[in-house]
Amino acid sequence: MKAIRVERTGGRDSLTFTDIPDPAPAQGQVLVANEFAGVNYIDIYQREGQYALPTPFTIGLEAAGTVVRTGPEVADFRTGDRVAYHGTLGAYAERTIVPADRLVQLPNAVSTRDAAALMLQGLTAHYLATSTYPLKAGETCLVHAAAGGVGLLLCQIAKLRGARVLGTVSTEQKAELARAAGADEVIRYTVQDFVGETRRFTSGHGVEVVYDSVGRTTFNRSLECLAPRGMLVLFGQSSGAVPPIDPQLLNQKGSLYLTRPALGHYVATRAELLARTRDLFDWFGDGDLRIRIDREVALKEVAEAHRALEGRETIGKILLKI
Repeated sequence: MKAIRVERTGGRDSLTFTDIPDPAPAQGQVLVANEFAGVNYIDIYQREGQYALPTPFTIGLEAAGTVVRTGPEVADFRTGDRVAYHGTLGAYAERTIVPADRLVQLPNAVSTRDAAALMLQGLTAHYLATSTYPLKAGETCLVHAAAGGVGLLLCQIAKLRGARVLGTVSTEQKAELARAAGADEVIRYTVQDFVGETRRFTSGHGVEVVYDSVGRTTFNRSLECLAPRGMLVLFGQSSGAVPPIDPQLLNQKGSLYLTRPALGHYVATRAELLARTRDLFDWFGDGDLRIRIDREVALKEVAEAHRALEGRETIGKILLKI
């Protein structure tokens, strides 16, 4: 079967379109024929070696497709079932072995294309807004990269929870998308000071929580946007890793909270995975949650997908069509 392998970590030239043997499911595993795979920033981190993995490896952590075969002691899935998964390495391939407890069935209202676009980013937005900082009606949040894949979903989920949403974007086109996703106020950080605008929109008080996936270039100023005892949720580093900080800084700026969460800790049990995906699929089926797919790229053209994501050219999700 065809797959994208990383023989050595590094740039986009380390992505190799090649043949590897067809895998066979063992006990508790399912063989999935992938139809679409999601492209995410964590894939770039792994390709570059920022998140170290033993080489060689088949890249990709999220896909949707159909069940080809099940291993022994798998009771919940049958051949032909439409399924999706995240968090299992090897999604940039025609077929992937997935632990049965990491798979979810797709309802009729959710296509494999939609599911591949929704799983990782949707689950991320879900845990951020419902668990890391459980937004309540009347609270205000600041979402950086509000027109990105997670950002658009996070804006929508925050509004479903009754929060007021401020979003940062780079262009007017992205501002329009953020507004359509529910952002009450949009800040063009390329021409506006996002700290000053956040303070202005909150009458100087600041926001209860900042959701920051950008990292190095926004981190220190994100702290300036928080109300006393507010929380900075750092869940990515698209601009680079944040340097070490003195915890005393959190005290000086108002007894602030800082957390660096990861999705895996918020879907650690199957029950939690199913609960979160159930919410996402229900919201999507009811029309309360919309997915924006920026583009589809053929599997063998994966380097182009990484280039577009790294260059911040995308508005929404990139999918690989397997």
